[in-house]
Amino acid sequence: MATVDVLDSFIHYRDAGTGSVPVVFLHGNPTSSYLWRNVIPHVTDRTRALAPDLIGMGESGKPDIGYRLVDHARYLDAWFDAMELDQVVLVGHDWGGALGMDWAARHPGRVRGVALIETFLRPMRWAEMPPLGAELFRKFRGPEGERMILEENMFIEFNLPNGAANLSPADLDVYRAPYPTPQSRKPMLVWPRELPLDGEPADVVAIVNDYGRWAARSPEVPKLVMGLENGVGLGSADAIDWAARTFVNVEVASIGPAGHHAPEERPDEIGAAVAEWLRRHALTDAIS
Repeated sequence: MATVDVLDSFIHYRDAGTGSVPVVFLHGNPTSSYLWRNVIPHVTDRTRALAPDLIGMGESGKPDIGYRLVDHARYLDAWFDAMELDQVVLVGHDWGGALGMDWAARHPGRVRGVALIETFLRPMRWAEMPPLGAELFRKFRGPEGERMILEENMFIEFNLPNGAANLSPADLDVYRAPYPTPQSRKPMLVWPRELPLDGEPADVVAIVNDYGRWAARSPEVPKLVMGLENGVGLGSADAIDWAARTFVNVEVASIGPAGHHAPEERPDEIGAAVAEWLRRHALTDAIS
C-alpha cells in the first residue's frame, strides 16, 4: 500500500509483483482497489500489478471537486504521470473500464493492452436496462438521489451486496469505511448521473464514442472483453457481441455467472482469463 501526491490531493494504490510492463487494475462505483485483491495474485508471478483508488474513493484523498467522469480522468492522468507509467496494460471494471479506455484512446503510444469486464463498451439506452434497475437509476438521477445515496448510503448498503452475492460482512465494512458521512458519499451520487443513457450527459456520451472509435482502429493493441453468462445492461450479450464485431484485435471470454461486481464472485476465473491473455499476447516479461 502506498500513496502519491496528485494535483491538490493524493491517490492511494496497491503495488505488487515486478516487471517492465505494469498491469493497472481500475475499479468503479462504489468499490476501490480492494475489489482486485483476489484477482491480482494471478498475474504477479509475471508482472507488476498496480491498483489505484479513484479520487474521492477508497483511501484516496477527497478534494472538493465535482467528481464527474472528466474529474476522475484528470486525477487519474496525474497518477499515471506521477508514477511514470508507460507501456501499460489496463484492466477495468465498471467505470474503471471507461476510464481505462478513455486513457488508452488519449495516450495511444503508452498502452499495450486493455481487458474489460462489466463496463461501458458503448453508450446505452434506458430500454437496455432491466426494468427495476432503470427505475432505481432514474431515482438516483433525480431529487430522490440525494436522500437514497447521501443519507441512506444505498450504493454501499444495497447496490454493492446485491451485485456481489458472496460479499462477507468484513469485506462490506472495508468498502463502507471511506464513506462515513453524506459529504464523503458525493462520488457515489455523481457516478449514476454520468451513465451515458439516451444521449445524456452529452460529454460522457462523446467520451464513450471516442474511445469506441479508438478500439475499432487500434489493431496494435490486444483487447479482452470478459462477459458473464447472465450479463444484463452494460454487460449484456448484445453489448458484448457489438464489441466483438466493432473492436479490432479483440477476444471474448466467459467467466461464468455472477453479479455486476464479478471480481468479488469470480476472481479466479477473471484472474486466469487475464493471465492467459497476457501470456498469449506476450504482454509481460514472462511469456512462457
